Amino acid sequence: MESEVVTGVTRIIPPRTSAGFEYTFPAIRGIQAGREFYVSMCPLRLIPKIFIFDEDELPPELRAQRLLNKGRLPALSKYILDNPDDYVFSALTASVDGEMKFDHHDTGGVGFRTGQLHIPMDSRFLINDGQHRRAAIDLALKENPDLGEETIAVVFFHDAGLARSQQMFADLNRHAVRPARSIGVLYDHRDSSAQVVRLMAGRSTVFKGFVEMEKSNLSARSRMMFTLSALYYGTQALLQGVEVKPDKMADLAQSYWEAIDKMLPEWGMVRNRTLSAAEMRRDFIHSHGIALHALGRVGNSLFRESTAPSAWKRRLTPLKKMDWTRSNPDWEGRAIVGGRVSKSHQNVTLTVNYLRTHLGLGLSPEEQRVEDAYLRGDA
Repeated sequence: MESEVVTGVTRIIPPRTSAGFEYTFPAIRGIQAGREFYVSMCPLRLIPKIFIFDEDELPPELRAQRLLNKGRLPALSKYILDNPDDYVFSALTASVDGEMKFDHHDTGGVGFRTGQLHIPMDSRFLINDGQHRRAAIDLALKENPDLGEETIAVVFFHDAGLARSQQMFADLNRHAVRPARSIGVLYDHRDSSAQVVRLMAGRSTVFKGFVEMEKSNLSARSRMMFTLSALYYGTQALLQGVEVKPDKMADLAQSYWEAIDKMLPEWGMVRNRTLSAAEMRRDFIHSHGIALHALGRVGNSLFRESTAPSAWKRRLTPLKKMDWTRSNPDWEGRAIVGGRVSKSHQNVTLTVNYLRTHLGLGLSPEEQRVEDAYLRGDA
């Protein structure tokens, strides 16, 4: 195989194919910004063969894509392999450095927009959007070649040079916004923790009507006490590695959070409308995500250490005497940094340590390391 610098981008060139050999894709023709483009369905087995990347060693200004984050690929590939009957991948977008010929089915109406797209096999295909999907498909095919006959949508544009390809990448990603984690939990029917949290949010007297199901941040005037994402992370930490039957997970989690509710009178005051949710969030930290996550980790330890069912409930009693107000100086540097609640991993661990100390629980080696650094002033 040879290589060639084309419009400032080094691309690997497959061996030149004899004239007349081409790819033929059933396609729909469209127009954007006065330029023709084509939408087709491509078998997965062809994706790794015809789509290439810019070489990693090129500086960013000479590439038309970001570097491939190989750490993302195992999870993406596993998603396909674990859900062969239920995975969803959006379209790839590619630029074609070669002549594209479109034979329409008819001269007018729908027939003018549908037809066959012919692309010479010695053309170069450059992915503008979807390089991680392409690489994940490659990995998945190596484990399950039967996926090769399935298809993915591909949008083909004519390659108008490096500057145009870079602009396409910028435009395609300019307005991309990752959805809030809460709505991701709300709509995720594969994740067992998400299922547990949705069930609790809908039936538990502690949470019903007081969980923000869509947003991951609460406005100052929101009447909600918790976000679904905060409850998700707290419950995920609570149940991690706990041996319980799948159909009992929601019951166990609900019983834990309802036991916590008895230790935190302000939660009940909000439900009874003697305290507003906004006032509680302003003056206390126990409904914030960091507190729920820390309480979940502590509950996980209690579940593992309990020798009898529900024995863990008695060990929560010291939480009644804890000062959860934001004005408590003990929270500064642990749950609060510079007057703001922090959700960093280190601050979650420091908050867990504080709870463990009040409950008479020991610290793990990693928790002790973080605690020692905090006490030395290194945190």
